[in-house]
Formats: sequence, structure tokens, C-alpha cells
Amino acid sequence: MSDLVAYHLEDGIATLTLSNGKVNAISPDVIAAFNAALNRAVTDRAVVIITGQPGILSGGYDLKVMTAGPKEAVSLVTAGSTLARRLLSHPFPVIVACPGHAVAKGAFILLSADYRIGVDGPFSIGLNEVQIGMTMHHAGIELARDRLRRSAFHRSVINGEMFDPQTAVDAGFLDKVVSAEELQGAALAAARQLKKINMTAHKNTKLKVRKALLETLDNAIIQDQEHLG
Repeated sequence: MSDLVAYHLEDGIATLTLSNGKVNAISPDVIAAFNAALNRAVTDRAVVIITGQPGILSGGYDLKVMTAGPKEAVSLVTAGSTLARRLLSHPFPVIVACPGHAVAKGAFILLSADYRIGVDGPFSIGLNEVQIGMTMHHAGIELARDRLRRSAFHRSVINGEMFDPQTAVDAGFLDKVVSAEELQGAALAAARQLKKINMTAHKNTKLKVRKALLETLDNAIIQDQEHLG
């Protein structure tokens, strides 16, 4: 498996570890490696844990790609939104063990998972697009609208407000916060618990619950291609 997304399978749990520079930038190559790892996890019928490096899950899209030109930016955003949609409809449970910062696309990875554990500390979690001069894309707006609390949705998407791990739970980015030392154990405990559920029922229920969101995302991805292009 790619060095950008390491794959470790043990006891029916696949851990995907993002590793791309000091901010774990989400590039086309990272997304390709991510998809390959998810393919493998499906074959292995594994519960998935997604994590990053100490102190960071991801700082967002690779800005070198985003500023290379409209074609490159549209292609990367489309691939990223398609990955979010895939995570939301993944046939097995998806857990994110967030080891620190999760900004922009990093935060959208949190919003695409079934269970999210963060670590306590001076970390920023949220959607900073308007802070850095980017108008939020349709797919991002719809994903945030569905997964965040209503009050936090407006503050996050429109104001670019960032949250610390504790307030990120209230906002809807995280489900639980633990110490850094406890993160791996907490993620494995959650994965072992989720292994006990009926996976067919999980998959079918997930698709029912998220049917409207998935359809909305499909339309939003098309809108973004037309608008950004």
C-alpha cells in the first residue's frame, strides 16, 4: 500500500494512516491511495479506522494543486467530494481517530465518518475556507449542513469559526475527546464494539439514513464542477 496512506489489518480492523508532509495535505495522489486502501478494506470486510500523524489529521487540500489552475482545483475538489460521498456510504463502519488539527478537508473527513474521536489539546478543528478567501463549495456546504448542529453550521461555514476539540463535540465534528495517549486504544475499542453489529443491517440502514444526503451530494458535485469550471 502507498506510503501516503499506510494500511494495517489486524483482527478485522483496517487502520489507514495518512502521511503527506507536516500538514498531511490532501493531494490527488493521497486521494488515489485513500481509495485503494478503502478497496482493500472492503475486500477484507474490515471496520475502518482513519488516522494521521501526532498532532494532525489533515490541514486540507494541497494548496499547490489548488492554486495551479482552475482545472487542477476542480479536479481535486471533485475527487475529494467523491471520496467524502464514498466514506458516507462505505459498507462497513468508519471511525476517525483524529490526533490533533483537522482543518478544511481534514474536517470534512470527520464529517464523512460514522464515529469520530479527537484528542484534547490546543488543536483547531473546522472549516476555514472563508478565512483564506475561498467561497465554500456546494458539496462542502451540504455535508456540513447535514452533520453539524444548526447554530454551529452557520458559524462554521459562513464565519469560518474554528473549534477546539471540546467545543468540536458540541458542534458536531467529533463524538468523543480523549487524551493523546488514549487515542489508539479508544479507536480500537470503538472498532471492536462496531465489529459486533450486523454488517448487512449497518450498510442498509446507513444507506437509508443518508439517502437524501447522498443524492444531494451527487447534485452538489455536478454544481461544483460547473461553477468552479
